[in-house]
Amino acid sequence: MTVDGLSRAALPMGRVVLASLFVLGGLNKLVNYAATQVQMSEVGLWPALLPLVIALELGGGLVVALGRWGAVFAALALAAFTLATNIFFHDFWAMSGEMAALELSLFFKNVSIAGGLLFAAAGTHQLRRAA
Repeated sequence: MTVDGLSRAALPMGRVVLASLFVLGGLNKLVNYAATQVQMSEVGLWPALLPLVIALELGGGLVVALGRWGAVFAALALAAFTLATNIFFHDFWAMSGEMAALELSLFFKNVSIAGGLLFAAAGTHQLRRAA
C-alpha cells in the first residue's frame, strides 16, 4: 500500500474514531439532561444552551464521521467548541495540588483533540480537492 493509499484509508477511520467522542458525549448529555444542566450552571453557563451543545456534538460528530458535505466546517466548529470548554470545565489555573494537575492534563487532552479535528478538517478538504 502506498502512503497516499494509507492516507485515504486512515482518514475515514480517524474521523469515525474522533467523532465517536462527540456522538457519545451528545448522547450522554441527552440521557442525563437535568444533571448536565446543573453542571453547566455550576460553571456559569446558561443551561438553556444545552440543546445547542447536544445538537453540535451529535450533528457535528455524525457529519465529521461520515466525511460528507460540511465535514470541514463541523470539524472546525467542534475544535472551537472543545477549546472553549476548557475555559469553563478545566480551569487548572484556579486550583492547586493534585486537582490542578488532573485538570491540566484534561485541558491539554482537549487541546490535542482540537488538533486532531484540525487535521481531520484539513485532510477532508484535501481529499475533496483531489477528487
